[in-house]
Amino acid sequence: MADMQNQLNELMKQAKELQTNMEDAQKTLSNMEVTGVSGAGMVKVVMTGRNEVKRVSISQEAFREGKTILEDLVAAAFNDARRKVEKSTREKMVDLTKGLNLPEGFSGAGGEGGKGEQ
Repeated sequence: MADMQNQLNELMKQAKELQTNMEDAQKTLSNMEVTGVSGAGMVKVVMTGRNEVKRVSISQEAFREGKTILEDLVAAAFNDARRKVEKSTREKMVDLTKGLNLPEGFSGAGGEGGKGEQ
């Protein structure tokens, strides 16, 4: 009976550590900034880990490309930034859950229980 209580106490300790690590990771991710780029650098979008756009930079050269192309370049830079945020978030989650025997899909890493990406 004492052995089971020790195991339960250890599990609770690990859960608290994981919770603290998750809170730290969320703070880190929300404060990070990534830059999405398109058109060989003609358009840049700076986005936070909360998917908030901080800045958009458009070169003079991009304006000469025409309205439709410029719109496509802005969308592509935005999507590039969003993918970078998602990748950073996924990598952080994998790092946090590495070594834990979690159910499939729990780590947010595509179903390997914290053992890798999709």
